[in-house]
Amino acid sequence: MIIQAIGLLDDLDKELNTYAMRVREWYGWHFPELTKIVADNIHYAKAVKMMGNRVNAVNLDFSEILPEEVEAELKEAAVISMGTEVNDLDLSNIRELCDQVLALSEYRAQLYDYLKSRMNTIAPNLTALVGELVGARLISHGGSLMNLAKQPGSTIQILGAEKALFRALKTKHATPKYGLIYHASLIGQAAPKHKGKISRSLAAKSALAIRYDALADGDDNSMGLESRIKLETRLRVLEGKELGRSAGSTKGKPKIEAYEKDRKGGGALITPAKICYVIAKTRLALN
Repeated sequence: MIIQAIGLLDDLDKELNTYAMRVREWYGWHFPELTKIVADNIHYAKAVKMMGNRVNAVNLDFSEILPEEVEAELKEAAVISMGTEVNDLDLSNIRELCDQVLALSEYRAQLYDYLKSRMNTIAPNLTALVGELVGARLISHGGSLMNLAKQPGSTIQILGAEKALFRALKTKHATPKYGLIYHASLIGQAAPKHKGKISRSLAAKSALAIRYDALADGDDNSMGLESRIKLETRLRVLEGKELGRSAGSTKGKPKIEAYEKDRKGGGALITPAKICYVIAKTRLALN
């Protein structure tokens, strides 16, 4: 059920985005300024459905859809818009397309709630660690929760990045550090230099959570919550180390190196061994 639900959710996202872009392109001939004023696709479709012809915008109340400042900007732009005029038949078809966008959006919200409830029942600890969407995609990619439980943390870490992995092995370049797990909120909170470390730790904890969910009874997510707290603490420790170094801690300071210029203009690093060699050579010359 989870595999089918996450697959349908991804398909709905693609279809919803396609329909929303079509509404923007179609209605943009009549009111092109609205595209920049209203960024959200759902709010855009609601505004177009309510407004119809842009001349009606001045007399309408958009307070349930848009913030006050955006509503004022919309009404001001509708008066001075450079768009072309459209007939009632065109507006009717555009409004029907807006209905399709809103219906798909409503169904997507219902499907997401269903997926969230199923994930909290079947894999509560994995959901607590990586979220319901990433967890569902991992299960879908693995084939089932039991198949995923047989995989080590290193495999879970790069699950979904198989093409990049094989390409890196073929060209003898660096292998990828993360796959589907990259979209987890914990990795999103980490700085770019720490994403690899956090993804490795998160994959190891996720492997334990998956095995617990697959083999244990009940829907207790305490293990996942404890692991998440530990990972958040590790992330703060990594960030604290960087802050300590930037604040001027004694550890990690670069050593001061001295160079001696020779006659040809080159530089040579002065080391204790070289100093001892020069002293010994000078003593031999004096004797």
